[in-house]
Amino acid sequence: MATEIYLVKVGMTMHEGTVEEWYASDGEQVEAGALLYRLETEKVNLDVDAESAGTVKHLVAAGTTLAPGEVVGYIYGEGEPIPDVLPKPTPKPDIAVREKKGAPAPAKAPATGGKRIAASPAARKLAAELNVDLASVAGTGPRGRVTREDVQQAAKSPAPSAPKTQPSAQPTSEAVPLAGMRKTIAERMHASLRDSAQLTMDMEAGMDEAVRLREALIGEWESDGLRVTVTDLVLRAVAKALPQHPAMNAALTGNAITRFEAVHLGVAVALDDGLIVPVIKDAQEKSLRQLAEASAALAARAREGKLGVDDVSGGTFTVTSLGMFGVDGFTPILNPPQAGILGIGRLYDGVAWVGERATRSRRMKLSLTWDHRVLDGAPAAKFLGAVRDLLEAPLRLLV
Repeated sequence: MATEIYLVKVGMTMHEGTVEEWYASDGEQVEAGALLYRLETEKVNLDVDAESAGTVKHLVAAGTTLAPGEVVGYIYGEGEPIPDVLPKPTPKPDIAVREKKGAPAPAKAPATGGKRIAASPAARKLAAELNVDLASVAGTGPRGRVTREDVQQAAKSPAPSAPKTQPSAQPTSEAVPLAGMRKTIAERMHASLRDSAQLTMDMEAGMDEAVRLREALIGEWESDGLRVTVTDLVLRAVAKALPQHPAMNAALTGNAITRFEAVHLGVAVALDDGLIVPVIKDAQEKSLRQLAEASAALAARAREGKLGVDDVSGGTFTVTSLGMFGVDGFTPILNPPQAGILGIGRLYDGVAWVGERATRSRRMKLSLTWDHRVLDGAPAAKFLGAVRDLLEAPLRLLV
C-alpha cells in the first residue's frame, strides 16, 4: 500500500503550511530519509524527509497551501502499481485537520511567466489585501523570499507615475493587518493568559563572580569562535536546578500534571517579525560549553529561517531575556503547556551587604512566571532560589 506524504504540523498553533518546493520530482525514485519537499509556515521553514523508499507521486503542486495533516503526495513501493488517478487522500489520524466546510480558500501565489514567486504565506495574504503585485516586490528574506515587511514597504511606496498631492494638515496613521507570525503570537499569548493561572515573582542575583567567570571563558573559548553570554550561564543554572525541582519541569494537559525527567530548554529568539523558541534537548546532560554552542547554533538557524520540526518542539521549560535591551525586569508569559518560564533582566550596578557594610556589586533580576495550577509559590520560589544560588557561586556551573 502506498505511503501517504503529509503536510507536517509544526507546533500546536499551526493552521496552514505551504509546499514551498518539491525536492523529489514527480515519478522520482527515493530512498528512506531522502528529502521530499520544503515546508513553509508562519513560524518556521523546514525540510521533510521520506518515511520509506519508492516512487514519489505529487498530489499537489509547489506553492499549494493546505492545513496540517492533509496529504500532498504518495510514495509507491517497489513493484507496487501506480494508478493513473491518485486515490482520495485520508487525513493523518494524530493531526487535527481544520474543518473545510465554509472555510475560505487560501490565498493564491501570484506568479510571473509561470515562475512561482518566493514569498511567505503572510506576505501573500497581505499582498492580496493591499493589492500589491508580488512580482514587483524585492524580497529581503532568506534566499530572497518576500516577507510581510517587504509587502508593507511596497504598499507605502507610491507608484512612479502617481501624481503628487498636497501634504495633509491632518495627522496620518497606518492600519497594519494582524496576520502571519504576529497573529499567531497574539492568539497564543492570549490563550496562555486565558487558560492558565499565571503569577510572576522576582529575585535579585549577585553576578560579580558570574561576570568574572564569563570574562575568563570568553578569553578561553573565543579563539574557537564561541562567545559565552550571561544567558548561557542562566541556561546552565536552570538545567542543573530543574532536576532537583521536578514540579517546575512540568506541564498540565487535561486533568493530569506531567513531570518530565529530561530538561528540554526553550530559548526565546527575537526575529524581525516576531518571536520563536527553539529547544535545546536534554539540557541537563550538557556542559556549559555545550549549552553555549547549542544556543548560538539554534539562534543563528532561527534568524536564517532554517529550523526544523525537532528544533521547535518538545520544550519543558523556557528562558527568555530582555536584558540586552536595558530592561531591568518584566513579566514573561508562559509557553503552554509548560508550567514555567524564566525572564532575564539586564546587568546593573547595585549594592551588596556584607554584615553592616555595603559594597558595590553587579546585580541582575530574575523574573519567574509559573502556573499556579501546577505548583504553588513556595516550590516555585525554591527553584528560583536554586538558580540564583548557582549564579552566585558559578564555579558549580562548570561541573
